[in-house]
Parts: sequence; structure tokens; C-alpha cells
Amino acid sequence: MCGIAGWINLKQSESNHDAEAVLHSMCETIVHRGPNSEGLWLDDTVALGMRRLSIIDLVTGDQPVFNCDRSVIVMMNGELYNYREVRAELEKKGHKFTTKSDTEILPHLYEEYGDGLLEHVNGMYAFSLWDATRKKLIIARDRFGEKPLYYGVFDGKLIWASELKAILAHPAVKPELDLNALRHYVSFDYVPAPMSIFKGIKKLPAAHVLTVENGEVRTRRYWDISWSGQAWSANGYLANERPMSADTLEVKAEELRDLLSDAVGMRLVSDVPLGILLSGGIDSSTVAAFAVQHATERVKTFSIGFEEDSFDESKYARKVAKHLNTEHYEDELSATTAGDLISEIGQWLDEPMSDGSLIPTYLLSQFVRKHVTVALGGDGGDELFAGYPMYYAHTVAAKYKAIPGFLRSGLIEPVINALPVSTNNMSFDYKAKRFVRAAKFDDVERHHSWFGSFSIDQHEKLFSKDVLAQTDADIYREVRELVGKSDAKNVIERMQYADINYYLAEDILTKVDRAAMSVSLETRAPFLDPRVGQFAASIPVEFKLKGKSGKVILKEAMKDLLPHDILHRPKKGFGIPIAEWLKGRLNPLMHEMLDEKRVKEQGLFDAPYVERLISEHESGKASHHKELWTLLVFQLWYGRFLNASESQTSG
Repeated sequence: MCGIAGWINLKQSESNHDAEAVLHSMCETIVHRGPNSEGLWLDDTVALGMRRLSIIDLVTGDQPVFNCDRSVIVMMNGELYNYREVRAELEKKGHKFTTKSDTEILPHLYEEYGDGLLEHVNGMYAFSLWDATRKKLIIARDRFGEKPLYYGVFDGKLIWASELKAILAHPAVKPELDLNALRHYVSFDYVPAPMSIFKGIKKLPAAHVLTVENGEVRTRRYWDISWSGQAWSANGYLANERPMSADTLEVKAEELRDLLSDAVGMRLVSDVPLGILLSGGIDSSTVAAFAVQHATERVKTFSIGFEEDSFDESKYARKVAKHLNTEHYEDELSATTAGDLISEIGQWLDEPMSDGSLIPTYLLSQFVRKHVTVALGGDGGDELFAGYPMYYAHTVAAKYKAIPGFLRSGLIEPVINALPVSTNNMSFDYKAKRFVRAAKFDDVERHHSWFGSFSIDQHEKLFSKDVLAQTDADIYREVRELVGKSDAKNVIERMQYADINYYLAEDILTKVDRAAMSVSLETRAPFLDPRVGQFAASIPVEFKLKGKSGKVILKEAMKDLLPHDILHRPKKGFGIPIAEWLKGRLNPLMHEMLDEKRVKEQGLFDAPYVERLISEHESGKASHHKELWTLLVFQLWYGRFLNASESQTSG
């Protein structure tokens, strides 16, 4: 696990003046991603840099790595899980290797297959590859987006890095807020790819590759999930993918069990201590169960508990750990600890993200890092196997919209909106109010309104007139276009596909990457093995969601390996009691960061509307905790990365 950075001169007349010092300074900003060593490589056209966290091949695994004649140079962040099998095949073809690292297969794959090299790797990665002979650059991001990659063109250079702060360290880059990205952030809770929060800097979306040749920059998608049972690649359908069949649930569950077992086994390869992030939910428990089957020594598991009972899941994690006989470690999160940490968010989060589970994920990572360097988790299970309650809610919404409008607006919605406000985790009143608020929207807008903070009809109230005048109101256009191009057959699959490309890649995996890498912990997600992903897309939707019950096939696959009540308990999520904390521990910070004078001077938001949100939340008239938390996180980020005294009015 590492971090990469670099640039390429798009004009031949450009020179790399003071290049090594600049490259070193970029790498220094991401030293937390790779504290063990630094690698730099430069010529007249490109500068390639990286920081390394040693996981595989501790002795000879430093980067860059090369092909035999050293004409192809690679820097990589991530892990290639099938590198041993690929290396053996390449050696049969005459390729010779000088290290035992996984990264070294990339320059040789490029020699053998050119731009088709990515079809041969199974892993999580962001890498830069320089073909010195053809003067060609390739940078790529893994299929699901486990590893981040940003890029932008400034002063005749294409500059890229694992984190925004490394790009900002280049003297050609001047940070400027992208107001369209801000409008997306307040509704999505994150900035969706290909945008970033800064104007001129983009995210390379998951499963995309960028090439630069003869000064021309191109991006393309090299892999995608297909809901018709075939996985698409740049060269057509992959021959080894199985089409959908009429097999029974039991038969397909056995196939899934074999796939997951193999995916976990591949991700246990490490030359440093390894453990499992165990929440007590079905996904992480599945990973732990297969890890125990494959491990040659007792498996270490880690969980975090909460003082507030409605948020605490630690008892379930303890039950799974006892059932699997793991060496279990547990820590407890308090409001004081989290409150102290929240004010520091802007120091290590280079884009605003208001997913409340960011805080416990960071504290869990900090706790786990004291014991191991690599940890496996259950990320991806909800998106692939329809575990979120929002998927079922679309079925309910269709029935709800069939009720005459006068009954909905005149009877049902007033009753729902009059429900007493609770600050418990996923309380009934909270879910019911968000449901009716978004039920009127189309599938895409409804889905993201349930997930996110501000619905689109709140934008006119939230943003200043200047911001509204300079930005595009259709923040869901790209999602609709993406979903429209997929071969998903129903609303459940379409929303799964949207979540895989947006929520999973740019929220869940970004959150885990930033939290874990800030303490130099590598995380791995067996559910995101591309074989598992394509399998999940190829099975009938009723094998995933049946009535209100999600993950049907996963429960069937694991019924003999995990306790019944672990498989069938309601989903809770990994959040923090923000609603209550904004009235207590975090109330002074909220008032400081969302002070009316500060908001007015900033010029982004409507100060009276923000004050109204605060007043209604504090009085208990409504729970605006998601909206206020989203604004608070943005203000903390803004204070760290931009001059808060300036009014940002450029679009």
C-alpha cells in the first residue's frame, strides 16, 4: 500500500525545472500512505513519485519497478492479488523478474499485452506506467475504486496523485472551490467522480484508464459489470465469465461460497501482521469466517463499540468472534473522544465528506494499527447483494405513489411529519419523514435523497443567489446518464449499479481509504473481487432481495458457518449519534463554524436558512442533523484548505 504522485509535460518545449524537489514535496504530503520509503524517477518529460508502505516483498519491493530493459517504469499504490499466477505465466513466456513484489508484473504485462494489461490483474490499485520508448503514459484506477486517483492539467502539465493535497503541493496548482462540486456535495454527502471539490482537478472514476501520448489526454472505461451475465471490457466480453443460468438458489449459493472463500484466501497474502475488521454484520462476519478457514494461525478480529446503546453493535461482533474462536480486540468510542477528533477533520480529509461513519472508521483504524498492518473488511456486500433498506423502499414508493395525491398530501404526510423527533439510530420517524419527502421524485433523485442530506428542492433555500446563478441545478444528470447506459433490468438493479459507481466508490471506499491510510493501515475488501461482483450482477434479483429481506443468497451461502441471529438481524449501519451530539458535545463547534456572520462573509450559503435549521434542530421541532453535519464538515474542510475570509464566487 502506498501513495503515488507525478506529472507529464504535455508540451515538448517544457522542462522539469527543480523537478526532483517539487516531486519530493508532493510525496511528503502523503507520507502517511507510505512511511517506509520513497521512490522518485524523472526524465525530461515525466516525473514519477511514490511513498511505500511495505506489505509484500519487504526486502526488494521498493519502487519504481521496470521491465527487463528498463524502458517501462511503474509506480503503484495497492495490491495485485493474483500476481503469483500471472508471474508464472509471464515467466513461461520468457519474462525475467528481479524482485518478488506484486507490482513488477505490470511492466511485463504491458510488454506482453499493451493497453490490455488490466484484463489480467485482480486487485486494488492506482498506478502510473511510463513507456519511455513510445513516450506514452498510462494511469489507471481499479475496477471498484478502492484506491483513489486525482488528476488535472495546469501550466501545460498533467499532474496526478493519490490525494488532492499532493496535487496542491505542485507550484503550478492554485486551489479554487468548484461551486458545482459544492452543490453535488451537499446532496450526495461526497463529491462524485469525475469531479473534485477543486476547480480543474478531477477524479479518475473507478474502472477507468487515462493515457497520454503525443500530448493528447484520453480516458476510457476498461471494465464494467453487466446485469445480463457478461462482464464487459475494452476488447469485448470476457470469455471466462459465466452467463446467467436457471440454477436454484441453493446451487448459486454454493457457487458464491466458493467464490468468496477464494477471494478471502487471495487477500490473506501478506508479509506483515493481518487482521479482520469485524462489525458483527453479515458481510464482515462472512470475511472472518473464511479467513479462519484459510489461516494457518489464530485470526485477529477488531471491533469498536459505542456508549450510546442504539448505535452499539459490539455485542454482535463478540458473538461472532466467540463462534469463530478468533483473537478478538475491542475498543469503545465516547462522545468526548469523537468530539475532540471532529474538529481535526479538516487536517486529514482533503475533500469534504459527511458520512458520519468516517469518525468511528478512523478510530477503529487507529486502534487496529496498533496490532496489525493489514485488515480485511466487508465493504461492497450491501451494494452487490442489495443489503440497503432503500432498495426495498423503491418498491414501497411505487405503491405509495399509486395512492391518490389528495390522500398523500392531506392525510398521510401531515401525520408522518407530526411524529415526535427521536435521536436514536435509524429511528422510525427519521426514516418515515425522509421517505415521504423524497417519494415524489424519480428513481435516481429519490434514491440519492434517501441516502444524502439536502434534497434538490432545498438548494434554492440553502445557497446564496450568487452560487445559484453560477451553477447547474441538475446535479443528478450524470447518474441518470450512467444508469441509462447500463443493462440493468429493473429499478433495484439500476440503483445497485448507481451505488456501485457512486456511493461505494466515492463514499464508502474513499472513507475507508482516507481513515485507514491516515494511520498507515492497508484495508482489503474480498467482496470487491471482480468475480464476486459479476456473479452478484448475473443472478436474479429475487436471489438478492425478497420482500424486505436483502442479501438472500449470502444468508443461504453462510447458513452453516454463522449464527442464525447474525445472518438475520436488521441492518443498523456504522454511524455516530450526530443528532444528539449537535445538541450537546458538538453544539459549540456547530455554532462557531456556522455562525451567521461567518456564513454571510463566506457568501456560499443563505445565513437565515442555516440559522433556521439550527434553531429547529435544537428545539426538537425537527431533526436536521444530516444537513447540519454536512455543513459543519464542509466548514471544517474549508477552514483548512481555503481562505475562509474570501467569498468564493467563481463557478
